[in-house]
Amino acid sequence: MKTSLNIWRNPVHLLAYGFGSGLSPWAPGTAGTAVAVGIYLLLPTMHWSLYLGFILVTFLVGIWLCGTTSKAAGVHDPGGIVWDEFVGYWLTMFMAPAGWQWIVGGFVLFRLLDILKPWPIKWADTKVEGGLGIMLDDVIAGIIGALCLQAVAVLLP
Repeated sequence: MKTSLNIWRNPVHLLAYGFGSGLSPWAPGTAGTAVAVGIYLLLPTMHWSLYLGFILVTFLVGIWLCGTTSKAAGVHDPGGIVWDEFVGYWLTMFMAPAGWQWIVGGFVLFRLLDILKPWPIKWADTKVEGGLGIMLDDVIAGIIGALCLQAVAVLLP
């Protein structure tokens, strides 16, 4: 990363770096996802269509945030950019049942998918460039995570 990139002075970089959580020296993606959980807990209860709109807006903003910040850093996908983890986790929690076990389960599931990157997550991570590429693998992980949470919710008595 370029030393001239100061996330504390640029709101675009501050958001892309998850309010500083992406600067964690250990597992910045996990730190970013933990902040995403905190934000999720602060979100008001909303109809699924509004929540989906929230996801869409944060995804589109994220393409720009991540693309702009990665260009400024001079690196395709700096590990400290965690806005994609925010959106991926929030997507994992789409229509998830209420309760701490679902919040923790969504966190663990999303992190596993993001770290292991099974197909098609790996494909998006390696083949799609720019801000869209940074965002897309986490969005796919979030969609898979949401489907898995929904399957568990249906299968549990």
